[in-house]
Amino acid sequence: MAFGTPSVKGQALRYLSQREHSRAELERKLARHVQDSADAPAGQLIARALDELAASNLQSEARVAESVLVAQGRRYGSLKLRQTLQAKGLAPELVSATLAQARTTEHERALEVWRRKFGQAPADAAERQRQQRFLAARGFDADLVRRIVRDADDAD
Repeated sequence: MAFGTPSVKGQALRYLSQREHSRAELERKLARHVQDSADAPAGQLIARALDELAASNLQSEARVAESVLVAQGRRYGSLKLRQTLQAKGLAPELVSATLAQARTTEHERALEVWRRKFGQAPADAAERQRQQRFLAARGFDADLVRRIVRDADDAD
């Protein structure tokens, strides 16, 4: 028994069953698969399906932001999280609120990332720079990065 092509809403539900998606992400993904029909253009079909999913709380921008924070918050700093949230097309207010929540534990998260990777103070200036570059690449603020590595130096 063969199944036909899933509806726009069915395709969106398939994406949402894998992970949380923002509305913008779903629009981009669905646009590749949905063709204009005699009833309405593809954009209108997608918008209608996404409106229904949002109305029934199957798609939520707040859950997307929370899932990013949970999945990536332990490993990345606020700068990287901001980039990820903005790439998902989330509203600036939601991005700001999520980052404010992440900043409360920024120092502890950076210190834990540093401990897992290095665990000991840098032996020389080259090693100090390497450790700082690593933390900066993870999206932690430059002042925080310097403070973490400097405190490790002072502890020794």
